[in-house]
Formats: sequence, C-alpha cells, structure tokens
Amino acid sequence: MLVTTVIFLMAGLAEIGGGYLIWLWLREGKSIYLGLAGGFGLVLYGIIATFQTFPTFGRVYAAYGGVFIVLSVLWGWGIDKKTPDLYDWIGAVICLVGVSVIIWGPRQ
Repeated sequence: MLVTTVIFLMAGLAEIGGGYLIWLWLREGKSIYLGLAGGFGLVLYGIIATFQTFPTFGRVYAAYGGVFIVLSVLWGWGIDKKTPDLYDWIGAVICLVGVSVIIWGPRQ
C-alpha cells in the first residue's frame, strides 16, 4: 500500500504542478518556458500513473481522481495561499472514502 500511495502522490504532484505551470504561462503571462516545463510535468504524470499495480485502467484513474482532488485542495492552500473552508475539507474526506471503496472493496 505504501508504493501505491507514493505513486499516487508523485503522479498528483506532476499533474497539478504541470497544470499550474501552464496556468502561470497562459493566464498570468509568465515565460513560455514555464509552459513547456508544465507540459513535461503533465507527460510525466501520464507515465507515473502507469506504474500502479491495479489490473484495470479505469479503476486506477478513478482512485487517483479522489487523490487528485485532495492534493489540489492542499496545493491551493500551500501554493496559492487559499485556506480551504469546511466544505473543501468535507469534500476531500468524501473523496478519500470513495478512493478507499475503489481500492479495498471486495471483488469477486
């Protein structure tokens, strides 16, 4: 489970970081080099996510989606300095519950 968690965290940082760098380039007029670095981060995210050991693509990405939401809330708090409110935290917890069901739900 530790490897799964680390891969989800690495993929999330690559995706959110890549998207953020592209945001800075296109929305805030920063250097195109940030946009290029962001594009590289997004490609890296796509590669990192394939290292999961889940047998199906859909299940990996569904579980990752919940992790992505939680990481996005934390990114906004740490990088954008936007303190999450109660509903951000409630939503993040709901997402983690959903991830847990997807990952550990009994299968036939």
